[in-house]
Amino acid sequence: MWPVEAGVKLSQHIIPKLPLNQFYPYIRCALCCGFLIDATTITECLHTFCKSCIVKHFFCSNRCPTCSIVVHQTQPLYNIRPDRQLQDIVYKMVPFLEELERAQMCNFYKERGLDVPKPAVISPPGPVVLKRQKKDNIPQSVFTIPPELDVSLLLEFVGAEEGVCNYKPLERRYVRVSGEATIRHVELFIRRKMELSPTCQVDVVCGDHLLDHYQSLKEIQNSVGEDALQDGLLVLHFGLVLPSQS
Repeated sequence: MWPVEAGVKLSQHIIPKLPLNQFYPYIRCALCCGFLIDATTITECLHTFCKSCIVKHFFCSNRCPTCSIVVHQTQPLYNIRPDRQLQDIVYKMVPFLEELERAQMCNFYKERGLDVPKPAVISPPGPVVLKRQKKDNIPQSVFTIPPELDVSLLLEFVGAEEGVCNYKPLERRYVRVSGEATIRHVELFIRRKMELSPTCQVDVVCGDHLLDHYQSLKEIQNSVGEDALQDGLLVLHFGLVLPSQS
């Protein structure tokens, strides 16, 4: 018979098992509601989806399906990355998911009379020959905009009001965006890069004009004129202030 103390110690080392559905928010895609396949993460907000789901989503929107942040003004596919570590976790947690996915892929190719792709074989590195691709053959994103709408920004930090603290310096001062982007987009970019508190207010100024959130960069550039430009860059000054107490 086991001593009482030994029995207590044994029970303390037993790791409780949790049902799989408690992990659904972390291993399922919010677009298709299935388990993640080719897990792909948006670098701007770190939300993850199936690769095929998020690529299809970006054909009609440039915002994250979960938090609605603008992933990229013109090319949202630039800001997604494969999350192989998370995909390995999903395959380990969900039995037979990987085998089922491989079987479905094989059936897909066989039904269409195509050869099933073989796993990639790593060969010794050799000389790399790059072939120039004709410009006409480069697929264009649905978000591609005319060059005349592109705006290059220079963001100049003028300081923070007393009481505003715990913010990071803005390392990326030069930004190229769509002219259709608004001051609200600029503010969100600054907030994310400087990790600002939600209570902190960002005032953006061009010349002597305090800008409103709804104003587009192209509109500002056209209204202010050459006075707002420095070497072809639209110069925006911004400061951090505390919200006014009413």
